Amino acid sequence: MEAQRFPADFHGIVAGAPANSWTHLMFKDLWDERAGLDDPASYIPPSKLPALQNAALATCDAVKDGVIQSPMLCHFDPEVIQCEGADGPDCLTAPQVEAAKKNYGPAKNSQTGAQISPGFSPGAEAVPANWRTWITGAGVGQLTSGAFFANSFFADMVFENPKWDFRTMNFDTDVKLTDDKLASVLNSTDANLRQFKARGGKLIQYHGWGDAAIPPQDSIDYFESVQSAMGTTKSFYRLFMVPGMSHCGGGPGANVFGTFVAVPQADAAHDVVIALDQWVLRDIAPDQTIATGFVDGNPAKGIAMTRPLCPYPQEAHYKGIGNTNSAASFACQVPARNARK
Repeated sequence: MEAQRFPADFHGIVAGAPANSWTHLMFKDLWDERAGLDDPASYIPPSKLPALQNAALATCDAVKDGVIQSPMLCHFDPEVIQCEGADGPDCLTAPQVEAAKKNYGPAKNSQTGAQISPGFSPGAEAVPANWRTWITGAGVGQLTSGAFFANSFFADMVFENPKWDFRTMNFDTDVKLTDDKLASVLNSTDANLRQFKARGGKLIQYHGWGDAAIPPQDSIDYFESVQSAMGTTKSFYRLFMVPGMSHCGGGPGANVFGTFVAVPQADAAHDVVIALDQWVLRDIAPDQTIATGFVDGNPAKGIAMTRPLCPYPQEAHYKGIGNTNSAASFACQVPARNARK
């Protein structure tokens, strides 16, 4: 929002997991709440999230390091762990499979099929404070953080009725009503960053692929909208997608790069804020950022792995030789699906 509406405020901005499409994000939160509550049999308890994550990794973790490097190439169907016999912690019942598909899928208009908000990516479902906190909840009927935001938003700000019931939400007509009332105030989806660029502004955006609070595809969609509107953004705006990272931090893999946790090497190669400073003051753009992962997520236990984070659409590609826990064994390159971007 600063870069779009107030381009003279900052010379440089680091934007982490921005909720820039706020009104549509609220519909996704309600979509997921309804997925688990419309039919009580659909609810996915926390005890089953490890099975869901393990199945996703078995399908899409090419390097076998506990991280899905390319979620956009991952075609995971939760039906692969549907219970064949009795219900248990290692499988999902048929109603739970359908709920999971709705979580991974977009919120959409039931009449036209038009997307309202993208879905969530697989690979970090069982991470603490992730799916249990934002999507599925700790128990049947217990409010998730996502549902808390959405119910408060629609009851208090959209319909201005504290007795409003989320079950009455109309995903076909209420989107326009909500956007007409609040999108111009709360959303920051304007692709025109020309004033920010003209002033010499630099913008680094990052988003964890394992984020269960804000769909990571949202960041890609906005980034690509700016490219469509302005052409190449390399000189002033770069997006870094972080495999395995939850909302703003945490999760499997390498997810420390100068945001919430101190990095072992505080320099432009390992710290995104120092990299921004170097870009603003010396015009040295960040071609990659080295992220660090700690043993059990605890810096006191030492480094478990390092991995380059690459400017989208590039991804870290394993060279085929070397330690898969070392950033030196990976190179940034554009996957075949994005070769023309």
